[in-house]
Amino acid sequence: MSLLDRLAETSVRSKLATLKGGRLTLIDGEHTSVHGEKGSINVTVTILNPRFYRAVAFGGHVGAAESYAEGIWTTEDLTSLVRLFVCNREVLDGMETGMARLAQPLRQLLHSKNRNTEAGSRRNIRAHYDLGNDFFREFLDETMTYSAGIFDKPESTLKEASLAKYDRLCRKLALSPEDHVIEIGSGWGGFALHAAQHYGCRVTTTTISEEQHALANLRVQEAGLGDRITILLEDYRKLTGTFDKLVSIEMIEAVGHHYFESFFSQCAQLLSPNGLAAIQAITIQDRFYDSARREVDFIKKYIFPGSCIPSITALSTAASVTDLRLVHLEDLTPHYAETLRHWRARFLERWNRIEAQGFDEYFKKIWEFYFCYCEGGFDEAALGSLQFLYAKPKAALPDLGDLPSLGRHIP
Repeated sequence: MSLLDRLAETSVRSKLATLKGGRLTLIDGEHTSVHGEKGSINVTVTILNPRFYRAVAFGGHVGAAESYAEGIWTTEDLTSLVRLFVCNREVLDGMETGMARLAQPLRQLLHSKNRNTEAGSRRNIRAHYDLGNDFFREFLDETMTYSAGIFDKPESTLKEASLAKYDRLCRKLALSPEDHVIEIGSGWGGFALHAAQHYGCRVTTTTISEEQHALANLRVQEAGLGDRITILLEDYRKLTGTFDKLVSIEMIEAVGHHYFESFFSQCAQLLSPNGLAAIQAITIQDRFYDSARREVDFIKKYIFPGSCIPSITALSTAASVTDLRLVHLEDLTPHYAETLRHWRARFLERWNRIEAQGFDEYFKKIWEFYFCYCEGGFDEAALGSLQFLYAKPKAALPDLGDLPSLGRHIP
């Protein structure tokens, strides 16, 4: 082991010494060390190459992800490892200091080119969704839903959870055949199809992903709903018209913090004076928002360039410049962790089919890390999944009294 590797090992082990509420066992060749204390989370990491310490010391959690993808270390429970560090925020933050701080300026410089202007948004969306419809079809359910489902029964399948989420949004909006709905962020048309099929409303929905637009249009035609659903290939900032209801499902994370206010202003402008808006969003705790907004983390570098997870306060502040008022808020957080478990299991089960599309082992490990990284965050409520219902000044508020409570745990 080189001098640099030994210094890196000393740095990493000194930070691990302060772990609490759980235990991390490091197996490094013939040497085994235990860090932390007895607790509810116990996980083992096997180091396969001494470059592990240098990768973590100089790269922080991004270096850990990259070295995992390179096969430098492994673990049988990646989600529990993430949970352990989420529960030890001081240790996690410490991993980003010292030598790891040297990499941040370069990451921030590169990330600054991902700002979500209209052209930048199209480029950022292509970076993710141009992986192809066939790729996403392998791990999503038949509805092609790429957002948190609602597992309202112990035996709920992933498809049933997706449909339960769509139906809950429709009920909150009190949709009827007289409504014309605008959806910002079409996905592959899942919500539009459900709303038109089950509530008889018209839906105009928009995406800037050409892959999504093509498949969503095909699904609408196959369902015989071309007269009820219009799918646009347009940036949300260019939308015009007046609509009765608005919905946006986990799209605001792609807006970028510079544009939160303009997003809400556009939503308010598109709604009639008695309109309702339902927005489902991934959120981060308020106390971590400012640092997360500035940081170029694993997700921004490898999964969603240009993204920014908002906090509840950031969204409230952005909405406050409009006449939209928050009338209902619901927490789906445990359901997102369960959704991710399903996606990860399907991704790994069907890896041979995904690999045949041209993806390599490094890609597989990066995506496995992505699923576990997010799952651990939702499991420990460092990340949230929320549904917001906003009303315009003259809106008649829906009666949600018969909407069953989700509670804090999956049934």
